Amino acid sequence: MEHQHRPPSDRHTVTLLTRAGCSMCARAAQQLAGLREELGFELVTTDVDEVAAAGDTALRAQYGDLLPVILLDGAEHSYWDVDEQQLRRDLADGMDHA
Repeated sequence: MEHQHRPPSDRHTVTLLTRAGCSMCARAAQQLAGLREELGFELVTTDVDEVAAAGDTALRAQYGDLLPVILLDGAEHSYWDVDEQQLRRDLADGMDHA
Protein backbone atom coordinates (compact mmCIF):
# COMPACT_ATOMS: atom_id res chain seq x y z
CA MET A 1 0.00 0.00 0.00
CA GLU A 2 1.38 3.40 -0.88
CA HIS A 3 0.23 6.67 0.68
CA GLN A 4 1.32 9.82 -1.04
CA HIS A 5 0.26 13.43 -1.00
CA ARG A 6 -0.28 15.34 -4.21
CA PRO A 7 2.98 16.97 -5.25
CA PRO A 8 3.01 20.73 -5.79
CA SER A 9 2.66 20.50 -9.57
CA ASP A 10 0.08 20.19 -12.29
CA ARG A 11 0.12 16.41 -12.02
CA HIS A 12 -3.21 14.88 -11.01
CA THR A 13 -3.55 12.19 -8.37
CA VAL A 14 -5.80 9.19 -8.94
CA THR A 15 -6.49 7.24 -5.77
CA LEU A 16 -7.84 3.70 -5.92
CA LEU A 17 -9.71 2.65 -2.79
CA THR A 18 -9.54 -1.12 -2.56
CA ARG A 19 -9.45 -4.16 -0.30
CA ALA A 20 -7.69 -7.51 -0.37
CA GLY A 21 -9.52 -10.29 -2.19
CA CYS A 22 -11.61 -7.93 -4.33
CA SER A 23 -11.42 -9.09 -7.94
CA MET A 24 -13.05 -5.92 -9.25
CA CYS A 25 -10.43 -3.92 -7.30
CA ALA A 26 -7.62 -5.93 -8.90
CA ARG A 27 -9.07 -5.31 -12.36
CA ALA A 28 -9.37 -1.55 -11.66
CA ALA A 29 -5.76 -1.48 -10.39
CA GLN A 30 -4.52 -3.09 -13.62
CA GLN A 31 -6.53 -0.70 -15.78
CA LEU A 32 -5.31 2.38 -13.88
CA ALA A 33 -1.70 1.17 -13.94
CA GLY A 34 -1.94 0.90 -17.71
CA LEU A 35 -3.38 4.42 -18.01
CA ARG A 36 -0.96 6.04 -15.55
CA GLU A 37 1.99 6.30 -17.92
CA GLU A 38 -0.10 7.35 -20.90
CA LEU A 39 -2.08 10.03 -19.06
CA GLY A 40 0.63 11.16 -16.63
CA PHE A 41 -1.15 10.97 -13.28
CA GLU A 42 0.12 9.87 -9.88
CA LEU A 43 -1.52 6.58 -8.80
CA VAL A 44 -2.09 5.93 -5.11
CA THR A 45 -3.66 2.72 -3.83
CA THR A 46 -5.34 2.67 -0.42
CA ASP A 47 -6.71 -0.49 1.21
CA VAL A 48 -9.68 0.72 3.25
CA ASP A 49 -9.49 -2.28 5.59
CA GLU A 50 -5.81 -1.62 6.40
CA VAL A 51 -6.57 2.03 7.08
CA ALA A 52 -9.50 1.01 9.30
CA ALA A 53 -7.31 -1.46 11.21
CA ALA A 54 -4.92 1.42 11.89
CA GLY A 55 -7.79 3.31 13.53
CA ASP A 56 -9.30 5.43 10.74
CA THR A 57 -12.63 3.83 9.80
CA ALA A 58 -14.04 6.76 7.79
CA LEU A 59 -13.06 5.50 4.31
CA ARG A 60 -14.40 2.00 4.95
CA ALA A 61 -17.63 3.40 6.39
CA GLN A 62 -18.14 5.75 3.45
CA TYR A 63 -17.01 3.55 0.55
CA GLY A 64 -16.94 -0.06 1.79
CA ASP A 65 -19.94 -1.21 -0.28
CA LEU A 66 -18.84 0.67 -3.42
CA LEU A 67 -15.30 -0.69 -3.84
CA PRO A 68 -13.37 -0.22 -5.94
CA VAL A 69 -13.69 3.56 -5.76
CA ILE A 70 -11.63 5.91 -7.90
CA LEU A 71 -10.90 9.40 -6.58
CA LEU A 72 -9.46 12.11 -8.80
CA ASP A 73 -7.56 14.71 -6.80
CA GLY A 74 -9.49 13.64 -3.70
CA ALA A 75 -12.97 13.84 -5.23
CA GLU A 76 -15.08 10.77 -5.99
CA HIS A 77 -14.80 10.03 -9.69
CA SER A 78 -16.30 6.57 -10.17
CA TYR A 79 -16.96 3.32 -8.35
CA TRP A 80 -17.21 -0.39 -9.20
CA ASP A 81 -15.54 0.27 -12.57
CA VAL A 82 -13.01 2.72 -13.96
CA ASP A 83 -14.92 5.17 -16.16
CA GLU A 84 -12.01 5.45 -18.57
CA GLN A 85 -13.66 7.85 -21.03
CA GLN A 86 -14.71 10.24 -18.26
CA LEU A 87 -11.29 9.98 -16.60
CA ARG A 88 -9.59 10.89 -19.87
CA ARG A 89 -11.91 13.90 -20.30
CA ASP A 90 -11.48 15.07 -16.72
CA LEU A 91 -7.70 14.82 -16.86
CA ALA A 92 -7.66 16.72 -20.17
CA ASP A 93 -10.10 19.38 -18.89
CA GLY A 94 -8.35 19.89 -15.56
CA MET A 95 -11.19 18.26 -13.62
CA ASP A 96 -14.02 20.58 -14.63
CA HIS A 97 -16.40 17.63 -14.15
CA ALA A 98 -16.97 16.56 -10.56
